[in-house]
Amino acid sequence: MRKLEFLLPLVLMGLSACSPAQTPTPAQTESQPTPSPNEPQVLTVMTHDSFAVSAEVLAAFEQEHNAEVRFISSGDVGTALNRAILSRDKPIADVFYGLDNTFLSRALEENIFSAYSSPLLADIPDVFKLDPLNRVLPVDYGDVCLNYDIAFFAANGLEPPATLEDLLLPEYRGLLVVENPAMSSPGLAFLFTTISYFGEDGYLQYWQGLVDNAVLVVNDWETAYYSEFSRWGGSRPIVVSYSSSHPFEVIYAEQPMETPPTAVVTNPGTCYRQIEFAGVLRGTTNHALAEAWIDFMLSPHFQEDMPLQMYVFPVNQDAILADAFVKFLTSPSEPASLDPILIATNREAWLQAWTETVLR
Repeated sequence: MRKLEFLLPLVLMGLSACSPAQTPTPAQTESQPTPSPNEPQVLTVMTHDSFAVSAEVLAAFEQEHNAEVRFISSGDVGTALNRAILSRDKPIADVFYGLDNTFLSRALEENIFSAYSSPLLADIPDVFKLDPLNRVLPVDYGDVCLNYDIAFFAANGLEPPATLEDLLLPEYRGLLVVENPAMSSPGLAFLFTTISYFGEDGYLQYWQGLVDNAVLVVNDWETAYYSEFSRWGGSRPIVVSYSSSHPFEVIYAEQPMETPPTAVVTNPGTCYRQIEFAGVLRGTTNHALAEAWIDFMLSPHFQEDMPLQMYVFPVNQDAILADAFVKFLTSPSEPASLDPILIATNREAWLQAWTETVLR
């Protein structure tokens, strides 16, 4: 979810270490002293670059467990997963957060996680639990959708698109900007949306239609949203972004506004749901503290903090959303999805075919 590429990374980079009275983890250097029983245990969490948590929420965990949490920000989810896989024999972290359902099968095949059945799973709907062995546990979700600039369509007397097919119509020529799925999490999610909607036999024909209708492809979400999207001075009034984008246009507006200046297309099949997971990395000697951190991430305290930190939504059904979300959020009733095994089997072939069709 991703993810979700909405935020600056949390500036908390660290090294991993071990708990007192335990054999040092491979992440420790030989020069580090063994902590005394009264010193905080160090927990190292590997994340993607979009991870963030408020200082007071983090402090609550650290005080309760006499711990110091250090974060290793490791790029986008694909890059972070590669790093976790390459370091599996000498893990550089105790916990990995940020794996999403587009990479789930690959991660599980690599056997880098230890199973943990958190008692907080009882508060999470089954729809989010994609690993029956609980090697990774769901933490949050978000929906990648088409967003549009309300003022542009009003000024031009044009109805905003309602379906994926609408984007092929002449009146929408040159209006859409998307992210490269080989380089961007929301870009990949939108590619999966088209595969889910049009099928493996039809998605490339659809993309050829988008190319013929002058779609613009950029490398990342920041470029698409803040450079090319007409809401922020660009020329494209339709952008692949998130269902949470328009509430945040209000929440973080420099000048107070009553309603969002953007809206989102949420008709059946037009959005893709990303679910993000966390897991205890196999090889850590910090199991108890790592499992406590997983419990903390699934608790309402952490879950209620996430939306304003990472633009994602809680999976714990007891977590309460901020009023702005309740007031402005438009969620898809029927988001698109693909089987993680199907994704793992076909991801590279789909990306290669997309590249040959769209970027040739």
